[in-house]
Amino acid sequence: MSILPIVTLPEPLLRKESAPVERVDAELLKLADDMLETMYDAPGVGLAAVQVGVPKRLIVLDVADEDDTPNPLTLFNPEILKIDSDETHIHEEGCLSIPDFRIEIERPARLVIGYIDRAGKPQELAADGLLATALQHEIDHLNGKLIIDFLSRLQRDRIVRKFKKAARETSA
Repeated sequence: MSILPIVTLPEPLLRKESAPVERVDAELLKLADDMLETMYDAPGVGLAAVQVGVPKRLIVLDVADEDDTPNPLTLFNPEILKIDSDETHIHEEGCLSIPDFRIEIERPARLVIGYIDRAGKPQELAADGLLATALQHEIDHLNGKLIIDFLSRLQRDRIVRKFKKAARETSA
């Protein structure tokens, strides 16, 4: 396994919709394993393939506490099948593609996800709490949506300018 470079704002690829996975194969499983290693190293609780420069519908997550046994999840072609209640939760979210930025976001508290597992089999997963939030966050990435999209246009533009400036300074 290897640690992959994480794509950061203002990279335009982060705004593109990711393509469906046609077939789970050895290459995609290796990518998923590399993404997990990258996520743990960052550290984060979730990572979408587009965040490592691969615009495929693949996400990895692990919301286990640091003291708990790791519980990695690999989901190909994840989609929200059902919002399981009208209840919402507010979580402070960060993003590995927008370093050092956090925002409180209100999202549905419970949902059901459909996905393809590592063996290529269709599965469903009922989620609540942090797992539900992380799933929605990573699925947003697959659709080209970022946490800054929950801000006003003025706030979003300010953050994008900051990251564009930092990217220019880094490349100079």
